Amino acid sequence: MKILGVTGCPTGIAHTFMAEEALKRAAKKLGVEIKVETHGQAGVKNNITPEDIKEASGIIIAADKNVEPERFNGCPVIEVSVSQGIKDAEKLIQAVIDGNAPIRKGEKIDSNNKNLDINTKPTLGKQIYKHLMNGVSHMLPFVVGGGILIAVSFLFGIYSANPNDPSYNEFAALLNKAGGFGFQLMVPVLSAYIASSIGERPAFVPGFVGGMMANVGGAGFLGGIVSGFIAGGIICVLKKVFAKLPKSLDGLKAIFLYPVFGMLFIALIMSVVVAPMETVNEGMKSFLASFQNSNPIVLGIIVGIMCAFDMGGPVNKAAYVTGTALLAQGNYYFMAGVSAACITPPFVISIATLLFKKRFTEDQRSAGLANIVLGATHITEGAIPFAAEKPIVVLPILMLACAISASLTYIFGVQVPAPHGGFLVLPVVTGGLKWVFAILVGSTIGGVLYGISRKNIDIKE
Repeated sequence: MKILGVTGCPTGIAHTFMAEEALKRAAKKLGVEIKVETHGQAGVKNNITPEDIKEASGIIIAADKNVEPERFNGCPVIEVSVSQGIKDAEKLIQAVIDGNAPIRKGEKIDSNNKNLDINTKPTLGKQIYKHLMNGVSHMLPFVVGGGILIAVSFLFGIYSANPNDPSYNEFAALLNKAGGFGFQLMVPVLSAYIASSIGERPAFVPGFVGGMMANVGGAGFLGGIVSGFIAGGIICVLKKVFAKLPKSLDGLKAIFLYPVFGMLFIALIMSVVVAPMETVNEGMKSFLASFQNSNPIVLGIIVGIMCAFDMGGPVNKAAYVTGTALLAQGNYYFMAGVSAACITPPFVISIATLLFKKRFTEDQRSAGLANIVLGATHITEGAIPFAAEKPIVVLPILMLACAISASLTYIFGVQVPAPHGGFLVLPVVTGGLKWVFAILVGSTIGGVLYGISRKNIDIKE
């Protein structure tokens, strides 16, 4: 028996490969062959071929982004979130072995597996989240690259990119300009890939144009999200309208009809939508700015809880994406707290495994050491296996630790101009030592509490 797997998470950094590893381990345990295609930040690896699909007994899609599932139409397919792919890998593979995987876009096969939801039609909320995350995953490299280049230009002086300032440096100006272009493309790219996730390739052009209108008009990140969904919807409608045209005109539809009508309609709609979206965008910025100035502790608690709640999941991503959006608009304070809260969970695990060695297995202690590297490079997901072991106890501890780290960061007024990189971007952090101190305080408190909570754990078990 041969099973195929497809994994993909919004950032394409950790969850994608954790799901791949979980599926491979489960397949080995159950004695079946598996090939897993990964949709990471570096692109698609281990591509599934048409021959693979013909030979497969079933396909497991564990993804929170668009991974082109249409190619599996007519095959037994189970579609779940990437986190479920990590947690329930064995159940998913067993469902395929038992013949409980429904036919995609066809009549479902009755399932007797009551422990696993294998409904192939995702809910509206899951569909919206998947489309949104497809845009976010393609947007992030622009924000990360642009943010770091701008941050590095500041090393030559805050005004080193200004030709009229005495500190002007030509290379710094080049870095600043390149980074600025990355930020300017953030909203159009976000919009374009949300649209293409909904309406496939024809929706890319109107999505990009709508994102440009949102960006230029001041609607910003929120406007880009709205334009992406509208553009995708426009193309879906146009596909139905043009469906009656002769098949010989398919090429004309792709190169002429979809781009022209798609751009026309998105332009008409966005000309009306941009103004109110700009008001909402400015209101959100003002609200968060007032919070970080008057109530840094409350803001830190909110950000900390969101980042630790699901570590890389939808709630965590909401905080992170808000931080990147504000970063592009010149607010470096909010992202500092988000980064601190994302770095803290792996450090909590590391500190606990170092201080309370006897309460962890050898494998867990090794994973704790690995979490030092993961935390230092802003990869939160290393803490997930420990949280999954006993979430009711561990998650509140991580939330508290993250809230402390984020609150102290806001109290100290730290500024982080880069949305990723962890301690690698310390040279460009304003108040870098205070930032590290805030993270270590939160992590130490969390680590001690987590270690104490394992007092009655049976290590042999």
